[in-house]
Amino acid sequence: MRLVVDLNRCQGYAQCAFLAPDVFAMHGEESLVYSPRAEEEQRERVARAVAACPVQAITADGLETVAGGASDAAR
Repeated sequence: MRLVVDLNRCQGYAQCAFLAPDVFAMHGEESLVYSPRAEEEQRERVARAVAACPVQAITADGLETVAGGASDAAR
């Protein structure tokens, strides 16, 4: 699945890094680094990270089939 983070919108709250540490990580206190291609086994964690972003800076292609409403947050 393809991920895009709007780094101009990201405020460094790090909820994504907490929920999907294999995909997102903080570099220092404010800089986010991430893998733009998440593995399929990370789908649920990425969906939670997308939904948890307080500024909705993360978009993920391919989350439409995730149950529990997380797919709505990815749009």
